[in-house]
Amino acid sequence: MNTILSKSILGVAGLAFTGGVFAGPVAAHAADTTHTKPVAVTVQGDKLIPHGVQGEQSRIDLNDEQTANVKAIIAATKKAGMDERAAVVSIATALQESKLENLGHLGDRNDHDSQGLFQQRPSSGWGTVEQITDPEYSTTAFLKGLKQVDGWQDMPLTKAAQTVQVSAYPDHYAQWEQQAADLVAQHWNS
Repeated sequence: MNTILSKSILGVAGLAFTGGVFAGPVAAHAADTTHTKPVAVTVQGDKLIPHGVQGEQSRIDLNDEQTANVKAIIAATKKAGMDERAAVVSIATALQESKLENLGHLGDRNDHDSQGLFQQRPSSGWGTVEQITDPEYSTTAFLKGLKQVDGWQDMPLTKAAQTVQVSAYPDHYAQWEQQAADLVAQHWNS
């Protein structure tokens, strides 16, 4: 095991042992339902999380609508001919952008004209409001952008998502990778 990895693992273990508290970035409107936990080491060969997760991981409990949106993202990913990793990137992105809720215009709380699962903007060419609030269309649009990112399969999730989304908070996608992978594992073959 290399020295940096050893020191990192020992550092995390030391913080956990001494009662250190980890806190990941969490959207204010979901703070009461989001939980963080220490990072679990993932096997490098895993097709869902090939590089392991980065940073603290957040998790929310999903309702029926959110679960239906997960299934819609997976179906659109399969229809686009893309693999499970693309579904993980898509679901993690939607978890960060909307907590998997198909959001309409949020008035004063809205980021410009962002809407839907991926908070895509009609004014930025993502489609009409009707299109970007359709889970299949918005996922297909996201995946089209992802396909245009050279080497997205070999990038950390947060970098691939950020290259498509161009968020003001580029590192926030990483916190959803484990839950997204768990959801893909649960629903890919269902």
